[in-house]
Parts: sequence; C-alpha cells; structure tokens
Amino acid sequence: MSLIAFLFAATVLAITPGPGIAYVIARTVAGGRTQGLASCIGTGIGGMLHVLAAAVGLSLLVAQSALAFSLVKYLGAAYLVYLGVRMLRRTQQDAGVQTVSTPGARRALVEGVVVEALNVKTALFFVAFLPQFVAPHEPLAPQLVLLGSICVALNTSVDVIAVMAAHRLLDSGVARFARARLMTRVSGITLIGLGVFLATTKRQG
Repeated sequence: MSLIAFLFAATVLAITPGPGIAYVIARTVAGGRTQGLASCIGTGIGGMLHVLAAAVGLSLLVAQSALAFSLVKYLGAAYLVYLGVRMLRRTQQDAGVQTVSTPGARRALVEGVVVEALNVKTALFFVAFLPQFVAPHEPLAPQLVLLGSICVALNTSVDVIAVMAAHRLLDSGVARFARARLMTRVSGITLIGLGVFLATTKRQG
C-alpha cells in the first residue's frame, strides 16, 4: 500500500465540495457554530457507516444492484431537496434581524448522519477507491476500516474548517444578518441542486 499516494488522493477528495460541506455550512448559517459543529459530527458518523458497510460488502451490493442503488439514491436526493426547501422557506418567514430559530444541535447531528448515510456517492466511492490501496495478502476488512476512517477524519476536518470560516464571516461586521439571509438562500439552493444532481446520477455498469 502506498500510504503517501493514498493520503494525497484522500486529501484532494476531502477538499472537493460535496453534500457534506454544503450541509454543515447551511446548518451553521441557520443555527450558528454549535449546530454547525454538531452537523460535522453527524456527517462523520454517517461516513463511518459507509466505511463499515464497505468492510462487510454492503456497499458492493448497492453498487451491483440497480434497485438498491436507485432506492438509496432517491432517498438521499429527496432528503437534500427537503432540507434546501426548508431553508428557503425559513428565509422567507424571517422578519427583521432576529436570530434564526432552529431545532437544536441534536437535530443538526441526526440530520448530518442522515445526509451522509444516504449519499450513495460516498458508498460507491469507498468501494471504488479504498481497494486500490489495500495489501492483497492481508485481511481486507481491517484495511478498509483503517483507510476509510482516515478518509472520514479528513472529510470531517474539512467540514469543521468550513463551519468555522462560515461562522467567522457571519459574526463580523454590521451586515451580519443580511449576509446570514443571503448565505441561507445560497445554501438552500445548493442543497436543492445537490439533490437534483444525485437524483439524475446514472448507475455505472
């Protein structure tokens, strides 16, 4: 296994924007840094579910089964669209410069788990990417868990950085609430766009 090559590839993939980053930024805009960080924990847990699934072969089943792929794909896409629409409705309902009312950090964590767990792209990524860096004569499952955990740690670190950057941007200057509303709209549209993209993703093979 080329550890350096793996770390380089995993880092590049971690900083590539995706549903996880879009969600944690959206949650930060809606509920502040605490909920943003809670959502990072949630997406991390969701990522680990994919790692464990890959280790036991469930992700491979999803990749090979058109029905399973479609089911997970459309559930994930629908949930992202739902979150995006909810954020857009919130910006229309807010008045004045009040702080956005949100369900709390626990809800942010749970939704983070759901967003990442229903991201079929993550499942297929682990199936396609991780086996390229395993030692063929060593037990497969422990290697997949180790490499997958590193990927999740990198992804979560990038999510945390995104949350802190979004929080700092929103927390500075006199135009804080105007920026919050604008970022909420952008985040909502982004989540809807990601949902549509996932829904139109074609199964390979």
